[in-house]
Amino acid sequence: MANVENWELIIIGAGPAGLAAGIYGARSGLKTLVLEEKMAGGTTLDAPVMENYPGFESISGMDLAEKMVTQCRSAGAVINEFEDVTELDFKGEQKIVKTNKATYATKTVIFTCGAHYREIEVPGEKEFRGRGVSYCGICDGPLFKGKRVLVVGGGNSAAITTLYLSGLASEVKLVHRRDALRAEEALAKGLREKSNVEILWNSELKEIKGEKFVNTVVIFNKKTSETRELPVDGVFVQVGETPNSQLAKQAAVEVDADNYVKVDALQRTNIPGVYAAGDVTNHPVKQVGTAVGQGITAAMEAYAFIRRPYYKK
Repeated sequence: MANVENWELIIIGAGPAGLAAGIYGARSGLKTLVLEEKMAGGTTLDAPVMENYPGFESISGMDLAEKMVTQCRSAGAVINEFEDVTELDFKGEQKIVKTNKATYATKTVIFTCGAHYREIEVPGEKEFRGRGVSYCGICDGPLFKGKRVLVVGGGNSAAITTLYLSGLASEVKLVHRRDALRAEEALAKGLREKSNVEILWNSELKEIKGEKFVNTVVIFNKKTSETRELPVDGVFVQVGETPNSQLAKQAAVEVDADNYVKVDALQRTNIPGVYAAGDVTNHPVKQVGTAVGQGITAAMEAYAFIRRPYYKK
């Protein structure tokens, strides 16, 4: 095909799973291309601090992502940032990947396109996005230094964001719909030790209000049936993510009821030569460590698919 670049492995997404796959794919000798519609690093860039990634007692998500990007490029993989995949064709032996910049042909593809922040869909959320409503503590936290903020959620990301904001904001309220956090105990303990953090148990955010910017929120207590309005300057939504699997679905890759890409223990999808790893998959644990492991597995399976080493014959 004229004007088509040929590769052996194309990885869609440059988060931890994609970068790990890129490292192992390139080191195995595969001509490897990583495509990323934004900056390489994925949502790991948004993590203020990570204390559960092996080898680092504490490291910021940005620092860890930068190390992975550097290592991936050093291994020989090409990383194209700000290149958006627009169309896929997996019908033939050669898999076609079209982007907003070029058309590629490849023998194997790994989906590592991650997930995007989930919205809570309450009145005011869309209207005040970027004007007090945020989904990234490390990105927007410094804008709320000395101010009052509310965090929505009960998992690790909500707890980490709350702890980070407690060092910037004058007061942080964490609203959680249950009576216990889903976050790790180490994080929960850290929250209990913060004097400017208050957890609103059994509660839900019902509305975000303001004029030009957020100034109040409406909170409903499910246990007491009490509704009250609280003054806040910012709302940080941390309620999980939704998989970026639309491209995969359009290319006939199977997904589950929640739109996560179905993979087996070797990260294989229903299409030969097509794999997936990280948060876009139906793997139950969504952590940087598990994403890296899945990316490695997918890359080694792609290598086996192309090279057919002795242990696969």
